[in-house]
Amino acid sequence: MPTLVGHVETGIGDFGRWIAELRDHYKRKTGLILFPDTLNVRLDRPYLLPPDPIRLEAHEYGGSVNVSMVPCRIFDRSAFILRTDVKLRDVFHLEDGDKVTIEVPA
Repeated sequence: MPTLVGHVETGIGDFGRWIAELRDHYKRKTGLILFPDTLNVRLDRPYLLPPDPIRLEAHEYGGSVNVSMVPCRIFDRSAFILRTDVKLRDVFHLEDGDKVTIEVPA
């Protein structure tokens, strides 16, 4: 199994909420109930998804973002790499320290 190396970084803290909200969809795709949290890791080198990752398509849950999932192991535990199709940093030319505004429902 190839090894990926990177460093833990602070995230927005939002993906875990979506894992919990879409729990049944993730279970249907992976066969597991995923823990509703993520570990944000910036890899030391680029990682290309395999040609056939597990996919949760936006139309399957009424959302707007597709998610690719790749089984992996970390700290000798089963886990998944979760990656959306959209990399917001690239789309909006964002860098560490840039200010962003996030709207949340009341």
